[in-house]
Amino acid sequence: MKVLIVDDELRIVQGVRKYFEQAGFEVVSAHDGPAGLAKARAEGPDLIVLDLMLPGMDGLDVCRALRRESDVPIIMLTARVEETDKLIGLELGADDYVTKPFSPRELVARARAVLRRVKGMGGSSLASSRETYRFGEVLFDTSARHCVVDGKVVSLTPIEFDLLYTLVRHKGQVLSRMQLLDAAHLGSYDGAERTVDVHIHNLRRKVEPDPSNPRYILTVFGVGYRFDDRVDE
Repeated sequence: MKVLIVDDELRIVQGVRKYFEQAGFEVVSAHDGPAGLAKARAEGPDLIVLDLMLPGMDGLDVCRALRRESDVPIIMLTARVEETDKLIGLELGADDYVTKPFSPRELVARARAVLRRVKGMGGSSLASSRETYRFGEVLFDTSARHCVVDGKVVSLTPIEFDLLYTLVRHKGQVLSRMQLLDAAHLGSYDGAERTVDVHIHNLRRKVEPDPSNPRYILTVFGVGYRFDDRVDE
């Protein structure tokens, strides 16, 4: 598989390149935002490792541009410690984030976890046969990996798909954030449970009639989430 590394620190690019190549990846790189965006379009990578702080065009803008035209998995790198920056990246569609300084081995492991979700490799919780679920004006088609909401197709990211599939399969059951982390193969790391909240927020924006007052994906405070497809009379 091909990974694109976009970072203006050459030392980081060289170090990360070595570990990815040892793990069997083909590696291409870029060192500023515009070049990273152009390389992503030209190379068609399977995964992008994208630094937040880039010259010419920052990582958030690159991520935003990519998400308008592609669902390529993105892992964001950030030297910032503010949780807000990480959450903004996830809200824009990044699949994961790693805070600098980081272990290249951990980055490769996280990349493999993201690719397992996307490619369905190794122990995925995804549906193996065609299943459809209807709740309200939503038709969730597991084989097509999307929802039809009010007659319009709404694409789901791999994480959103895994989360929604897990919730609807356990209708009425309260699932903890750790259970949802496991179901979506997100791993365990500092801030991981907050990551679930961000992806649930994005999912609600796609399937809920009123995301600020969810009808289907309900919060169970202090525990996690529960799916309910009952419609109030």
